[in-house]
Amino acid sequence: MADATAVLGDRWSLAVLAALLDGPLRYGELRARIGTIAPNILSARLKKLQDEGLVLATPYSQRPPRADYRLSADGHELSDLLRAFAAWGARLRGGSEQTPTHAACGTPLELRWWCPVCAEPATPELEADVRV
Repeated sequence: MADATAVLGDRWSLAVLAALLDGPLRYGELRARIGTIAPNILSARLKKLQDEGLVLATPYSQRPPRADYRLSADGHELSDLLRAFAAWGARLRGGSEQTPTHAACGTPLELRWWCPVCAEPATPELEADVRV
C-alpha cells in the first residue's frame, strides 16, 4: 500500500488519471476536465505520472512545444480501480453516480479477485488464496 500511495497519494494524481480514462487529452482539455487544478500543479502531476510510467506524452507541436496525454499500459491497469473509487466516492458524498450495472440485465456489478489462468475466484481475506 505504501508503494501505491507514494505514486497516487496526492490530491490530484487520481483525478488526472481518471480524466484520461476515456482517451487522450491535450493539456487545456485535461485542465478543463479536472476543473480547479492550478496549471503548475497539473504540469507537476503530469511529469510525475510520466516518470512513474502511468502517463505517456505524445508531442503534436514543436513550437510551442505541446503534447497530448494518454494512459500507458500500466495506467490502464488502474481503470477498474479508478472507476470503482469514483463510484464509491460519489455514493459516499450523496452524488448522482451510481454503482455500475450490467447492461444486459441491470444487475449491479461487483469487483472480484480471480485467477485468469484457472478461472477460479480468490478470496483476499484468506491468506492462502492471495500472495502479494
